[in-house]
Amino acid sequence: MTTQPETQALPRTAMIGVGSMGGAILAGLRSPAVRIALPITVTTNSQASADEFAGAADVVALAAETEPGANRMAVRDAEVVMLAVKPWMIADVAREIAPDIAPGTIVVSVAAGVSCAQIEAELPGAQVVRAMPNTPSHLGRGVAGVAGGSSASAEAVETVRRVFETVGDVIVVREEQINDVAAVSGSGPAYLFLYVEEMTAAAIRRGFTPEQARTLVNGTVSGAAELLVQSGENPAQLRRNVTSPKGTTEQAVFVLQDAGWGELFDRALAANVRRSEELERGE
Repeated sequence: MTTQPETQALPRTAMIGVGSMGGAILAGLRSPAVRIALPITVTTNSQASADEFAGAADVVALAAETEPGANRMAVRDAEVVMLAVKPWMIADVAREIAPDIAPGTIVVSVAAGVSCAQIEAELPGAQVVRAMPNTPSHLGRGVAGVAGGSSASAEAVETVRRVFETVGDVIVVREEQINDVAAVSGSGPAYLFLYVEEMTAAAIRRGFTPEQARTLVNGTVSGAAELLVQSGENPAQLRRNVTSPKGTTEQAVFVLQDAGWGELFDRALAANVRRSEELERGE
């Protein structure tokens, strides 16, 4: 997680929705290492969810259940408004808050399959930016891609980049690349978890108990990932370090490579992007 420089406090922020991803981003913004104009205003569906923030000095929570105008109230005076709701809700929420969004407000969407142009149509005068984070953001180890729409200035995109740096690493991309970001890093944790599932099942078929298999596989994956991070080595070199010529690892790697992993990943990412494009068309 990147610490915000003392001279670059983040602006007043409102968040529409603090579910799984919104909650992770909020946790990053609330870190003692982050300087941000307070309070952060958030909206929830239920009063029970809003009550979780009762007594917080840095967060004001409004519940739509008890305050029908919660979203409109939250965005007033905010310089950054984050839309952390489901993709099919984005247009309705944008339309709802439009009367209370000041010109030049930075509006950030974390929804897949909803273009900046679609949001800009509902929020004329706002600076719309899309961000595609992933679930390791909950641990401050996320990866996000950030892309500005036609209405967003370079300064607005930079502000959003700094927001997402509170929960991990960020790259700035063109909007036409955001679906590829979603395919690689946004959905990426699911691919790794699928690998763990299959490797664990294979270990069990080799005679290990489920508990033993989990220990072997989970520890191997987490340890190898940390080695990748800490060593700074290219993953191909790390693989070669483990793969002795004519050894046992080499035989397993041959089988995996013969299965056409490269082409398989190309097909998987293409299917992911294709679905994002379908969502943008309302399909």
